[in-house]
Amino acid sequence: MNKHSKRLLTLAALATTTTATIHIINKVIAASACLKEMLDTDVRNYYHWRFGDIYYTKKGKGSPILLIHDMLPGGSGYEWTRIEDELSLEHTVYNLDLPGCGRSEKPGMTYTNFVYVQMISDFIKKIIGQKTDVIASGFSGSFVTMACHNEKELFNKIMLVNPPSLTQLKQMPNRKDRLLKAALEIPIFGTLVYHMIVSRANINNLFIEKMYYNPFHVDNQMADAYYEAAHKGGYYTRFLYSSLAAKYININICHALKALDNSIYIVEGETEPNGKAVTDDYCASNPAIEVSVLKETKHLPHVEAPEAFLEQVKIFF
Repeated sequence: MNKHSKRLLTLAALATTTTATIHIINKVIAASACLKEMLDTDVRNYYHWRFGDIYYTKKGKGSPILLIHDMLPGGSGYEWTRIEDELSLEHTVYNLDLPGCGRSEKPGMTYTNFVYVQMISDFIKKIIGQKTDVIASGFSGSFVTMACHNEKELFNKIMLVNPPSLTQLKQMPNRKDRLLKAALEIPIFGTLVYHMIVSRANINNLFIEKMYYNPFHVDNQMADAYYEAAHKGGYYTRFLYSSLAAKYININICHALKALDNSIYIVEGETEPNGKAVTDDYCASNPAIEVSVLKETKHLPHVEAPEAFLEQVKIFF
């Protein structure tokens, strides 16, 4: 065997060993992230949808309210834990984990806005079975807006919590975005990069810098739940993040927003970056939209100030 062949065999052996080591590291990270079992699955309600099983809970009696969490890394229905029990005293509260999130199935596919629009409409038709009110957090407001525009008969009143800017939603994937998505979806190595992005340190920084008005009041249990949700499901968890990061979930909702005649209420955190500019754009598109600003809150007013948030819910619904 010549030197060139020996060198190739050595490189192949090193590559195999490195790949196997990274695979083991990925397995350990995913398993350790779920040790605290923050995401309760005692209530095993699943909607068997075309792209995988959707986890949801149902509480209370009365007119239905559907709670839809944000699309931040690690997002899940756990986001609503501070208000759903109180809401269930007067309403039938449905709280779901969107496809690719939390306890729902996480198929390895490209996630688009249409996927979530269709899923929400199907869930209301098949599980709730009647016209419903909706509270949507963050990016999920775009899904609800489009779903209501497509099938108005399914929706009653809509509350949007810190919805995304209309300018952001207009951004479509470019060549750089498509390359980023492809890189994140590379088996084993893409998973390692994803695990670095959603590390516990980065989740903590997300809460401190972007989610809470007062960083000293960050709920560690909430951060634990986000960290667990970002890893639950093994290496398939990276597919949703890759679609989100590469703007595949974006869609221009301006035309839909203008066409809606449903009652729409926006709850804005006082210190949400560009919050007033965002709500002004929404109101310019649809002057009937009402806005309420919750003091001393940021991206998650329903987590930081649940009592004040529930007061707004009672006023609107």
